[in-house]
Amino acid sequence: SLAAAWGIYAVAERLYGAVAGVTAVALWAVLPVGIVQSMAYSESLFTALAAWALYALLRERWVVAGLLASLAGLTRPVGMAVTAAVLVGVALAARRERRLTPAMAAGALLSPLGAGAYVVWVGARTGDPLFGYLSVQEGWGNGFDGGLAFARFIGSLLAGPGFWGGLGLVAGLALLAWLCVRCVRQGQPAVLLVYAGIVVVLAVCASGYFGSKPRLLLPAFPLLLPLAVGLARWGAVRRGLLLAGVGLLSAGYAGFWLNASGPP
Repeated sequence: SLAAAWGIYAVAERLYGAVAGVTAVALWAVLPVGIVQSMAYSESLFTALAAWALYALLRERWVVAGLLASLAGLTRPVGMAVTAAVLVGVALAARRERRLTPAMAAGALLSPLGAGAYVVWVGARTGDPLFGYLSVQEGWGNGFDGGLAFARFIGSLLAGPGFWGGLGLVAGLALLAWLCVRCVRQGQPAVLLVYAGIVVVLAVCASGYFGSKPRLLLPAFPLLLPLAVGLARWGAVRRGLLLAGVGLLSAGYAGFWLNASGPP
């Protein structure tokens, strides 16, 4: 978690200044779903690798970015989001400079190796080199259906006794869409937009259990940068009081669903 927080700060500080960097880390820390970082999930490790890979891209350290993207791909399937960011960053830099340097090529070639190696390993373990990985995911009820299962879940809530919960989910999706739009209007670098966009799409459009979606969105920290920049303009006391209050509310909410059946 510390490495992830430091990586988020590094990205935000380089783009928007130190105050925005600290605020972005604080916002990420007070997310209600942040409690999963105390569990045996890989979100913290993946976020750390992704954040530092994005920072390397902003610094045009292509080989470092490629290596970190490869490690991120070994951590979680959504590592493809980091790989895509590296490829986009290399393509844009090559177009701008009208040449592809050896470092750019190395970074691009390194970035998908981790995810690819993991898929090959799973295929070898399952005895099905082509579809072994997909079979394992299917066994867990995971897949990509474009959000149909999630839409049906929300629809069932709206049509039944869980109406207010369904309405809350609709509001949450609207907020998520608003943040995505704000990131674009903020003029975030393309590598951040590509990374966050893929993380969001894979989380929202996956067919798995709804309770995992907030956790899957945790690595999408660029969505917090518009809020961080806005709060950075506030006075330190006012900003601190707001973040402390949100932190207390988030801790109470996290404690509630941690000891219940999961996120409502």
